[in-house]
Amino acid sequence: MIEPPTASAEMVLHCADLSANLAFFTALGFRLDTIFPADDPRLARLWGHGAWLCLQRGEDGGGHLRVLGADCADGATRVAPNGARVEFVTADLASPEPVPLEVALRQPLVTAAAGPWIEGRAGMRYRDLIPGRCGGRLIASRIRIERGGPVPDYVHFHEVAAQLIYCRAGWVRVVYEDQGPPFVLEPGDCVVQPPGIRHRVLECSDGTEVIEVSSPAEHATRVDHALQLPTAVRSPERQFGGQRFVHHRRQQAEITRSADWPGWEVRDTGIGAATRGALAVVVRRPGSGDGRAVDEGGQLRLWYVLAGAGEFTCGGGRTAVEVDTVCLAPPGATVEWSAADAGLELLEVRLPGEVAVANGPARKS
Repeated sequence: MIEPPTASAEMVLHCADLSANLAFFTALGFRLDTIFPADDPRLARLWGHGAWLCLQRGEDGGGHLRVLGADCADGATRVAPNGARVEFVTADLASPEPVPLEVALRQPLVTAAAGPWIEGRAGMRYRDLIPGRCGGRLIASRIRIERGGPVPDYVHFHEVAAQLIYCRAGWVRVVYEDQGPPFVLEPGDCVVQPPGIRHRVLECSDGTEVIEVSSPAEHATRVDHALQLPTAVRSPERQFGGQRFVHHRRQQAEITRSADWPGWEVRDTGIGAATRGALAVVVRRPGSGDGRAVDEGGQLRLWYVLAGAGEFTCGGGRTAVEVDTVCLAPPGATVEWSAADAGLELLEVRLPGEVAVANGPARKS
């Protein structure tokens, strides 16, 4: 197939079932270029037979022509004598502007995230962990694959500023650009996916679950049809958008006494150093003492309860938490944690107070 040119115009086709229509057009020889967003796709861009198509979830049937990057008022529409609509837009619809964080999160958030499972990209099931998503700045998802075996994935990358994958249950085999042969993530393992790094999910066990944290909340997933993984070159120190890939293995990790939470133990994933502070990830659990800790910081802080039970206090409110609870604290807020039992284990994610916008599809020539 001829490599597609940069999209300048596309036929927009509306459909109630995006997944079914995506399968239909790929069977006709069109290939997927972009899907957006990954957790609940409402747009898929395809190229084939010399034309760009954009499948857009909504009312079934109908369509119009969309011209991208035109020198015209954004959102303007013209109607041809035959009734055909032509829409002019100055920016890609898959690149929304996030809301400033200080406007989006002023109070602590505690949620059990008991919402529905939604079919997302490549047949994966997503559950949203943060209602409101900090005004578009941050998404945390619980992702599940019910049946094990090969995963219908493809080489792709995400236009993100920061992204974490933490294996919660089961196992999953993955491969990353310039990081050597495929490897398996097991419970407690995690990776940081720097901006633009190409990767692919290959296979998994029954009931595999991961926790994914990304900024911004809605970001494009782009397919790379040219690159084959694994790559011949292994370059673990390579920078992607100023960040380095990290594969943290729980079984090989060192557990130390926490300097900032006295009496607690901490497992540092090394992600903070590798991303230059764009994302810091540790796992905490109470050690000796009464299992209480006070946390103050200028960063946005997210805790996901991996095991056990405890109490989370922030902004004058005290909440009992258990497994699968998410607690989110705004920058500058004082937080107190109390362990209800010695089995409490917290996945902690910290991001800068003003979370950066997504980086583009960086590639090494």
